[in-house]
Amino acid sequence: MAKENKALQLIHDEILNDPQNRAFIDAGQMPLYQVSLTAKIIIIGQAPGNEAMLKRKAWADKSGARLKEWLNLNDDIFYDASKVAILPLDFFYPGKGKSGDLPPRPSFYNKYLMRIVSLLKEIELIVLVGGYAQKFYLKDRVKENLTATIKAYEKYLPRVIVLPHPSPLNFRWLNKNPWFMNETLPRVKERMNEVISSF
Repeated sequence: MAKENKALQLIHDEILNDPQNRAFIDAGQMPLYQVSLTAKIIIIGQAPGNEAMLKRKAWADKSGARLKEWLNLNDDIFYDASKVAILPLDFFYPGKGKSGDLPPRPSFYNKYLMRIVSLLKEIELIVLVGGYAQKFYLKDRVKENLTATIKAYEKYLPRVIVLPHPSPLNFRWLNKNPWFMNETLPRVKERMNEVISSF
């Protein structure tokens, strides 16, 4: 385990010294993620929101509050790195675009994310939040769109949970797809509880 811990630290140092992150570091931002070799759950999302970045706490916003509710996780478990790894595709807030936050940088997550995931040998459950995370992790197993992927959630269980983004701005999708709250979420919580019970 000492070797893997050293590898995690080396990756962290690489991130800090990577020229593509220089503007973020110079602006006072630090990479926002949590990880431990003992984690049994990984939550992979898009990128930290601006509020979370300012607070230096992953998912510390309204989206995070809803995500924790969906997963039936309290703060004590959610922010316990020994149990839950939080690994967004991009560890920095990418900035604002015309219709919301900018997407995570492929040049970042293709370089770092799976290297970190490959070191986590105790993982029992991977939670993929939003289309970017699902396309990255599921690759050719993803369906034609996010709605179809989430409708097919049972095909990914028990190893993987797929979720829409929990942003309050996503209310149109949630209103259009009531089956998610009524049918999918109870099964999601059931699977999460199975993993939590082993802590």
